[in-house]
Amino acid sequence: MRHQFVRRAALALALCAACSLVSCSGRRAGQYWQKLVILGFDGMDPDLVLRWMNEGKLPNIKRVVDQGGLYPLTTTHSAESPTAWASFATGVNPGKHNIYDFLVRDTATYLPDLGMVKRQPPRFLFNYIPIAKPQLESIRGGTSFWVTAGRAGVRSSILTVPVTFPPEEVPGGELLAGLPLPDIRGTMGTFYYFATDLSRYEEGNTEFGGILRRLIVENDVARSELVGPPNPIVRRQIQEIRRKGPTPTDADRAAIAALEPREDVKLPLTVRWNRSARTATVEIGGQSVLLEEGQWSRWIDLEFRINFLVRVHGMTQLLLMNAGSELQLYVAPVNWKPDAPPAPMSYPESFAGDLFERVGYYRTLGWAEATWPLNEGRMDEATFMQDLYRAFDDRAQVILNRLDARNWDVLVGVIESTDRVQHMMWRLLDEKHPMYDAALAAKFGDSIERVYRRADGFVGEVLTRLDPGTPVLIVSDHGFHSWRKAVNLNTWLVQQGYMAIQGQQPGEKKLDDLFGGGEFWENVDWSRTRAYAMGIGQIYFNLRGREARGIVSPGAEAQALADELRTKLLALRDPEDGAL
Repeated sequence: MRHQFVRRAALALALCAACSLVSCSGRRAGQYWQKLVILGFDGMDPDLVLRWMNEGKLPNIKRVVDQGGLYPLTTTHSAESPTAWASFATGVNPGKHNIYDFLVRDTATYLPDLGMVKRQPPRFLFNYIPIAKPQLESIRGGTSFWVTAGRAGVRSSILTVPVTFPPEEVPGGELLAGLPLPDIRGTMGTFYYFATDLSRYEEGNTEFGGILRRLIVENDVARSELVGPPNPIVRRQIQEIRRKGPTPTDADRAAIAALEPREDVKLPLTVRWNRSARTATVEIGGQSVLLEEGQWSRWIDLEFRINFLVRVHGMTQLLLMNAGSELQLYVAPVNWKPDAPPAPMSYPESFAGDLFERVGYYRTLGWAEATWPLNEGRMDEATFMQDLYRAFDDRAQVILNRLDARNWDVLVGVIESTDRVQHMMWRLLDEKHPMYDAALAAKFGDSIERVYRRADGFVGEVLTRLDPGTPVLIVSDHGFHSWRKAVNLNTWLVQQGYMAIQGQQPGEKKLDDLFGGGEFWENVDWSRTRAYAMGIGQIYFNLRGREARGIVSPGAEAQALADELRTKLLALRDPEDGAL
């Protein structure tokens, strides 16, 4: 495993600094003379930092290092952002804070969920009158160091740190939530792509968070709709019918079919195309926006009506990608509106709206960069980078605003664009990567360096705004490297006899219908399955007393299984070159 940029060390230093601030118990908030700033850059790799720092490309980071030091340490197991940032906040390992992956699983159904949040939907009287708001609870355990510090009178400003949604109470401080704060649909970032050159076979939902709609143009006008938040009333009605039993009656099927078209709240969208001028006017939510080809719109406020009494507010931006021979319109994920979110997204609850009044519109989505449309081939690299810079600057303006407010003793601000650019562009640094493209590398091969240099510029801006002697920690949750290949762990588990498929004997390799027609775990035989995989490299035991159909006994049997799996996995080699 690669060494990673400061994470645990940053936590230790931050706690030591906080302790020095609170050594005199009973002092009132705002009376500590020492301040501390922690800047987090997700995925910032220590090897790249060292290289570009030595080349003179990161002068501001070098200034910080020269005054203190650079400490590459090992990240968490697993080396994923939610896991590591949860350890950063709490100082404990995943076994104590409960965040192992982006995914969590329901041990009753074995089904995955993306979000790290427990949700209780709103309740309605007579399926109409709201009587209870939605309840959100983080599954993260442990106590954040800013909470501990706050109890001793230290004021903290915590800004878009991952795994801070839903927001927790910070005594005497403020918190703007980060990942996994969702979009208006409750996802990590559902984008929309409307185009005349989509076939009807391409329409629908993509694998990575997109909704594609074919535009049919008549007299230079195309009409469609934007899919908004789920209607909680209709969704509850559908769930109640499905809970009646595993075999629905004809009447139940008919009732569900009648409800499904209303399961999501939708807004009409009209596009008026001026072919000769290569422009389009988009009408949505009672607003009309004229766009030139390649132009982004301003932020557009949207209101989704659940019923006469309930509204959900969001905001989005439009990009007219093409208005020449074809018409292509990109709509960014609908972010929560900071001054009217569907659930609290800050502490105090009014903080997000107050910040909105000070700095204007800013992205609230936890995953703020457009990785999904690039991955799906609905956005090119140039547009992705343009959007990523905007996401970076969005986070930066929030941090700088709170920095200037000076009503804090400890400020922690995290920017994740450093991670996202590496996820999408490292392939252009590695000629052995299966997605390496020489032509693209010539244009965008320096994308990662440019974002690191942007981070360095931001560090410089922060330093100019601080009083002399204010300590600054620059931290990251993990490093980065090329990812050329992966192992399908469920396939491996079946081949090794740890997971069983219905109608097959252990060791057989007939995996074509592992997930059947799209239903997750549809053909898994849990009565013969000892282990299963989910997320990015996580293997779970089908544990008796924990999983609904568990067969592995806790204690000696589970430990023996762990030892056996560990031995086999550590011996895995690439069949092409024999590399570990």
